[in-house]
Amino acid sequence: MPTQSKSLRIPTADGQADAFAAFPGGGERHPGVLMYADGFGIRPVLRELARELAGHGYYVLVPNFFYRHGPAPVIELPEYIGEEARGAVFAQLMPLIEAHTAERVLRDADAFLTFLTARPEVGPGPVGVTGYCIGGLLATRTAVAHPGQVAALAAFHAPVGADGPESLAKLTAEVHFGHAESDLTPEGLGELNQALEAAGVGYTSEIYPGTVHGFTMSDTGAFDAAALRLHWERLLPLLGRTLDRGGELGRSRR
Repeated sequence: MPTQSKSLRIPTADGQADAFAAFPGGGERHPGVLMYADGFGIRPVLRELARELAGHGYYVLVPNFFYRHGPAPVIELPEYIGEEARGAVFAQLMPLIEAHTAERVLRDADAFLTFLTARPEVGPGPVGVTGYCIGGLLATRTAVAHPGQVAALAAFHAPVGADGPESLAKLTAEVHFGHAESDLTPEGLGELNQALEAAGVGYTSEIYPGTVHGFTMSDTGAFDAAALRLHWERLLPLLGRTLDRGGELGRSRR
């Protein structure tokens, strides 16, 4: 499906967040998906992921959640983030990550969802949230805080249990968590899945075999092409089950 893209600015309680949006052409309305980048932020590989998802019939909004520190890219990034570059890059990123408190995350989530659902290309109905690395934690916090609005949550190589198992109790969205083998032990996976069971939501939560943290990102040394394919095999059916009815409703009301 042919796609279009735009650079946008999202009004927030603390200023304006720059953002990238990708969506199908043709003027129809489609289900909305809020996509949170990893800590490296909006860059060519994230735009590629957003366009790929948009090509399946979704309006995809990727905000710069570090906007308080400047527009993306907030720090200078090499074209390829290999092992030799990671230390220096993370030394610059960690102060930004530490400053991005849960309170900021939730204020921004309100603004991002308000903006997404008001776009003329987005139909009525529930939305999805997805994220990578720290973005997966932000996606999870967004879904927990907006149980009536977020119908699908997907997070990849993300510290989704960072807020404790009790933090997932208010989830109502259907969930997919795709974990890196280097990020989570089988015991940790069991504890996390018990929390999802207790929340009573539909979910899949699994360790992607042979992967290390960051496996979806083709501009890093962690990239695993097979794991990226598995990510799409999990993400697209999840969104199809939970959001497509909203998209059809939106199109019928045009």
